[in-house]
Amino acid sequence: MPTDEKQTGDSIQAESSQKTVNLLKVRDDHQLVRFEVVEEGKFKLCEGVDAQWVSAQEFGLKELRSRIEPWLTSLFQSEHLSLLVGSGLTHAVHGIAAGKPAAGMSGSVTEGQFKEKLNAAASASAKAVGRDQSNIEDHVRVANELLRGLEILGDNQQADALREDLSKALLNFAQSILKSEAGIATAAEPQRERAFNSLVTFLMSFASRTGTRDRLNIFTTNYDRLLEAGAELAGLHLLDRFLGNLMPIFRSSRLDLDMHYNPPGIRGEPRYLEGVARFTKLHGSVDWVQAGKDIRRIGLPFGAGEVDPYLKAPGLTGASPHQLMIYPNAAKDRETLAYPYVELFRDLAAVVCRPNSTLVTYGYSFGDEHINRVIRDMLTIPSAHLVVISRDDNLGRILPLAEERKSQVSLLVGTQLADLTTLTEYFLPKAAIDRATFRMSELLKQRHGAESSHHGSTKGDGQAGDAEAKT
Repeated sequence: MPTDEKQTGDSIQAESSQKTVNLLKVRDDHQLVRFEVVEEGKFKLCEGVDAQWVSAQEFGLKELRSRIEPWLTSLFQSEHLSLLVGSGLTHAVHGIAAGKPAAGMSGSVTEGQFKEKLNAAASASAKAVGRDQSNIEDHVRVANELLRGLEILGDNQQADALREDLSKALLNFAQSILKSEAGIATAAEPQRERAFNSLVTFLMSFASRTGTRDRLNIFTTNYDRLLEAGAELAGLHLLDRFLGNLMPIFRSSRLDLDMHYNPPGIRGEPRYLEGVARFTKLHGSVDWVQAGKDIRRIGLPFGAGEVDPYLKAPGLTGASPHQLMIYPNAAKDRETLAYPYVELFRDLAAVVCRPNSTLVTYGYSFGDEHINRVIRDMLTIPSAHLVVISRDDNLGRILPLAEERKSQVSLLVGTQLADLTTLTEYFLPKAAIDRATFRMSELLKQRHGAESSHHGSTKGDGQAGDAEAKT
């Protein structure tokens, strides 16, 4: 479920949200292009803002599309392309389907005698990384630390009580994740279809890579299975660290598996199979369970009513909700508390910190410092590029990053630019038809050239026909 739902604390963004201001920076823009909404589909530049590509006082989605879509299309064909998805995608799809945001991440871990101290410690932990309010991750982290301390002191009674409270809190959190999934899955059919169609279009805009390019890498900080559900509907095969079919096991040894096919009539030259992407859930998942020494993915249906019955399966060695692998929870592996998350973050750093790499973030508020550190390292590579698509900058971290690395950061910030429906219909490249579009452009160019040089002569028509045949 979302890991970066934060409170609005940035004064600039607060002012922007009142005026419905959108921030755009693409191509060779030297400064942010700020524009306001005049009416549905009509915009105007904010006072004091100048943009050469805006010729009239007002402009619409057509002008925005001509400015944004070609730029994103070129970036999406970088040698290495990665997508980082935050809670914004879950809220966007849930909003289309159910008409309201998905469940949040608030709530404490215990109601016992340690409640006040744990809440204070969680709040201090959140403020240390720039967040105004703590979330469930902060509470789980400090509760696990206290639990370990009680175990060291040998206070078994209080340790057992805290462990039970922690297990209940994780179960309730898992239930809220499943409730959000169910809100999408059980929505009225027209809204549900529209929501999933937008999700599928969103994913395939990134996944439709040419055969000579590296695979798309998808990273998410969410615990829900929305991306997995969208990939199934899109026919997109996701490759991750789990191996097996009935109850897949997380493997530290990444074999770098891929899928190829042999074209008819060609032997010994396998090509990339289309519709394949690499997938990493950086903060774990609601269906990951620690079973003994292994981490397994259980068969938890999308939007299931509850988690507990699926933890009773043979092979899970009496797993309880405390064994759910929700970051930063590692119930039994005390000596390696960061497992398996250290492996996942290593994957993120290895993938994005490469030359000619483009990272696109959607719905990520830059609230996780361990991820931000990797992104800052990526931007030290001159050929790397970052595209930020977000409804707001509620933590005030996006704009300073863009100011620091002007030439390497593109921004689409605002409710009009980041709206999932508008984004998929107008701004994201339609990769599935790009090749046909390019061929049509070449054909028209060759025909036009032939007609101009021969003034419509028969010879010119013949050359145009030859060009068409070659195309």
